[in-house]
Amino acid sequence: MTDFTSLGVKDIRDGVAKGDFTAREVATAFNAAVAQAASLNAFIVTTPDHALAAADATDAARSKGETLGKMAGVPIGMKDLFATRGVQTTAASHILEGFIPEYESTVSSNLWAAGAGMLGKLNLDQFAMGSSNETSYFGNVSSPWQKEGSNAPMSPGGSSGGSSTAVAARIAPAATGTDTGGSIRQPAAFTGICGIKPTYGRCSRWGVVAFASSLDQAGPMARSVEDCAIMLEAMAGFDPKDATSLQMDVPNWEAALSGDLSGKKVGIPKEYQMEGTDQAILDSWEQGKAWLKDAGAEIVDISLPHTKYALPAYYIIAPAEASSNLARYDGVRYGLRDLPDGAGLQDMYAETRAAGFGDEVKRRILIGTYVLSAGFYDAYYNQAQKIRTLVSQDFEKAWAQCDVILAPTTPTASFPLGSLDADPLTMYLNDVFAVPASLAGLPAMSVPASLTKDGLPLGLQLVGKPFDEQGVLNAGLAIQQRAGFAAKPEKWW
Repeated sequence: MTDFTSLGVKDIRDGVAKGDFTAREVATAFNAAVAQAASLNAFIVTTPDHALAAADATDAARSKGETLGKMAGVPIGMKDLFATRGVQTTAASHILEGFIPEYESTVSSNLWAAGAGMLGKLNLDQFAMGSSNETSYFGNVSSPWQKEGSNAPMSPGGSSGGSSTAVAARIAPAATGTDTGGSIRQPAAFTGICGIKPTYGRCSRWGVVAFASSLDQAGPMARSVEDCAIMLEAMAGFDPKDATSLQMDVPNWEAALSGDLSGKKVGIPKEYQMEGTDQAILDSWEQGKAWLKDAGAEIVDISLPHTKYALPAYYIIAPAEASSNLARYDGVRYGLRDLPDGAGLQDMYAETRAAGFGDEVKRRILIGTYVLSAGFYDAYYNQAQKIRTLVSQDFEKAWAQCDVILAPTTPTASFPLGSLDADPLTMYLNDVFAVPASLAGLPAMSVPASLTKDGLPLGLQLVGKPFDEQGVLNAGLAIQQRAGFAAKPEKWW
């Protein structure tokens, strides 16, 4: 009997297409797995009927001999940042609790059109603000991984922690994520899965709850490079409803996958040798270089001199854009409304936001409002934008020397939930290796590489030229083939 929850996107899609099993059998198995893993708190809302309806539609289409979509028969988790028609969409915030959209995000609509079904809406850091999935109004998400010899719940990373947990725990074959400063790549690294942030504009932002509009980008999270390629093809595409959407054809990334990197040059940025990085991370990086060299690539040293300014620039730009985007949550039109007796309009705004936003969201709104205020706009926001330009120019110069860049995804492996609550700055440092590619809008991917001595996953990051998702995926495949990462968490939930 087939263990459907052990299958990935490609195996499910191909098995359903060949008639080895039905899409309904797959959806039923994953629905049951989701229910059994409730203690992980990966899902805010489950939608078993949606998964079954999509499966039945796929089975019916196959029986009629119709052409099946790229994701036909594959049930997925949908990060609760994507608007889903008729299904609660909260961004993991109390201020949107109970909000049921009358429209569908473009990304989720593309996936349903490709034959995917929805297992439910996945938990995340509130409004995608966080690196540990501890800021959700609906409670922490626990990683399915644990340190050897310890029962302490571990962070699945953030903000896409529900997505990473669901995929790593085998309760979803794949999930959507969003990446503003590393929120696909960092949780993927923490949980031993793959995740790719495409070039800014590849996937439509329409219908995605906004955090920082010039940085937010949707992408897939799955257990293999091949599965990410398949899912990204289904998600991507031009959308006239999104002014930042790229008017470009979607390549057939899956068909062009190759782990042969002959003739390619892989850049190693010297600035990523940062003080405080775990030795296990540095050892994994060295191993990654050897794997890519074995795949035929030439390893070259490069410099990205403004790297050290990227993180502080990000934590000015992102909160500034967040303070603007989140101004729409005022208690007037939708979501939470807190209106004390005798209160006026201004009181309603204040009470609604005080009750509806979590501490991390409030912190970033205050930072953003401060750096945009009169007298500080030039000193902070304008300077940060200049740094962003310099970071982008660093990458442009690097492409004259290399085709893809190899770096660690994170400075450490996962950490216990609650261990960094009192130190937001240390929490922000989790994004130190991921943020530069986000500021430059470049495609970047995390691929699982190894385990620490404590049995926790480590990921390697690949950054590519604009629009060159293929180069990133191919380098990721080369690492995947050589790393042979087959570890999975022992079931404890």
